[in-house]
Amino acid sequence: MHTHTAGELRAANIGDEVTLTGWVWRRRDHGGLIFCDLRDRTGMTQCTFDPEHSGGDAFKIAETMRPEWPILVHGTVIARDEETVNSKLATGEIEVLVDRAEVLNRSKTPPFQIEDGIETAEDTRLRYRYLDIRRPEMMSRLQLRSDFTFAIREALHDRSFMEVETPSLFKSTPEGARDFIVPSRLQPGSFYALPQSPQLLKQLLMVGGVERYYQVAKCFRDEDLRADRQPEFTQVDIEMSFVDQDDVMGELEDVLSSAFAKMGVEMPTPLRRISYWDAMDTYGSDKPDTRFGMHLVDLTDVFANSKFKVFSSAANTEGHVVKALNAKGAGTWPRAKIDKLGKVAETFGAKGLAWIAFREDGSMNSPIVKFFSDEEMAELRRRCDVEQGDLVMFAAGPRLASDEILGGMRSHMADALELPREGHDFLWVVDFPLFHWDDDAKRYEAEHQPFTQPHLDQIDLLESDPLAMGSCTYDFVMDGFEAGGGGMRIHDAALQLKMLEFMGFTEERARAQFGFLMDALEFGAPPMGGFALGLDRVCMLLAGCDSIRDVMAFPKTSSGSDLMSAAPSEVSMAQLKEVGLRLM
Repeated sequence: MHTHTAGELRAANIGDEVTLTGWVWRRRDHGGLIFCDLRDRTGMTQCTFDPEHSGGDAFKIAETMRPEWPILVHGTVIARDEETVNSKLATGEIEVLVDRAEVLNRSKTPPFQIEDGIETAEDTRLRYRYLDIRRPEMMSRLQLRSDFTFAIREALHDRSFMEVETPSLFKSTPEGARDFIVPSRLQPGSFYALPQSPQLLKQLLMVGGVERYYQVAKCFRDEDLRADRQPEFTQVDIEMSFVDQDDVMGELEDVLSSAFAKMGVEMPTPLRRISYWDAMDTYGSDKPDTRFGMHLVDLTDVFANSKFKVFSSAANTEGHVVKALNAKGAGTWPRAKIDKLGKVAETFGAKGLAWIAFREDGSMNSPIVKFFSDEEMAELRRRCDVEQGDLVMFAAGPRLASDEILGGMRSHMADALELPREGHDFLWVVDFPLFHWDDDAKRYEAEHQPFTQPHLDQIDLLESDPLAMGSCTYDFVMDGFEAGGGGMRIHDAALQLKMLEFMGFTEERARAQFGFLMDALEFGAPPMGGFALGLDRVCMLLAGCDSIRDVMAFPKTSSGSDLMSAAPSEVSMAQLKEVGLRLM
């Protein structure tokens, strides 16, 4: 219907006859002239209706136009008067002098303004998401997502990866979260599951000889939601065979740097690599944001003989530590504000928070400082680089728990102190533990997933010290978020069974749940490794948003609801009967 889009006309088009389509954004009646800003997904063009030029019908139509009406206009591109040039608009040097117009439809008054920077509640925007998408900033985020998806597809295709689609209806193979299950009408009492990831299927593709696979895959997990989680999400799924870990990571760096470059973002390669425990001990996180300092400091040896029993007890217990975090500048905060940090620390697993505020006048404010010797205080000041105005916070107890508490406080204080975090921060966190202990289930569980290759020189630790076993794993961290993760896979059927049995599977249960995989591994499975990039999360970070909902066309709320369609919703008794179900 149109010859040009509303965002492409420039001074070079002056004199051209054009046809534009789009929505009326604003209409301004200046008596003898009517101006209409016409908007489509590419931008906006000012259209001018002059009764002497536009003709009676076009001008009459312009008099009736209202915001968000879809219209068609035909006219000539002319230069704007010098004093009316809009330098903030890409099309701001020109306007279209309309000679013909057509109203394509009418619109009710929208529930919110179709413009950027609105303060409308998110629930309202989600209820009318189709209108929210018309807003330029929302449209630009979807365009960014489209561009990045194309860039990474192109990078993978250029490197001989084959795009293969895997089923959305598959066997239930829980991988750490709850499955969404789908009843089968043709086989009553049996169920499919929506895939949490294509993990097992892509391993089978490696056995099948595909060698280099990728897929932009929709995945489903029935889990509690947060700002960066949804019940359905998209990942760029990748797998390679006849490779070792360095091969996979090197190829991924090449692919990612190429895709980011297409978005105008430089990702220097090779990326830094930080081991899991170095990341935890230094930043208190396995997905650290290294754009600011505030490192964790180990003071275990300093307080081995302390009169403060909480610290000395931890310092003399195997596997326990005393650690500190210096939030520079927060020592000037009022006592009441510092006290509230204890509640914040509790959300990260602490029972309370020990702290010392070093006031600008040289005094110290703290309920615990009276227990410290001069030598302990001097060493604390030295190791934590204490200056007047600093706030030092402590954690004492098991190593991992202490790291996580101070890691949480590190992120909280960075936000509270508004520490600058400029540009993008990329790195690998590698060598995660193979297992962790699940206190509720009273068993060892896989840290990543049960198909991860252990360090083969540590197999003997399986019986003596399983928590000390490392794995061939690597997480891609961007701006303090886990943006992707992967690892080498077990490709030996006997070792796979051994790992499952260690995690509490009987051979019968392992065969029932994963027998198809173990059967495949017995037919010459090659060494293989892969990766999954969280597309929603990366696009969120590229767009500078706080939630992945801002870069998804039709996201769910934090309760998993679709406010626009009212899903999930009830189904009829007839539908339930067809699949052999009834509600309790």
